[in-house]
Amino acid sequence: MQAAKKKQKKIVVKEMKFRPKIDEHDYNFKKNHIIRFLKNGDRVKVTIRFRGRELAHKDKGFEILARLKEDLEEFGYPEGKPTFDGINMVQVFMPHNSKSK
Repeated sequence: MQAAKKKQKKIVVKEMKFRPKIDEHDYNFKKNHIIRFLKNGDRVKVTIRFRGRELAHKDKGFEILARLKEDLEEFGYPEGKPTFDGINMVQVFMPHNSKSK
């Protein structure tokens, strides 16, 4: 019982929040944090929060997630498609090395 418990790996999910009107520097800063989390073997939940009229431009959120997917290809991959939870668009990224274990 204890031997099995000792070999367990706790799944850690980090979260990074974006906005649809994110500046280039802010995007790169947050992207580098996501890369660090993925290298550590953690999952990363990317949330894009829309406020007010921004909800009419959901395509901006899909563009940000598509760009992130492209930038993070060598470090991780998205788990499923982006989902909408009210005013938040959510997508989870998984590190590559957890897939092989």
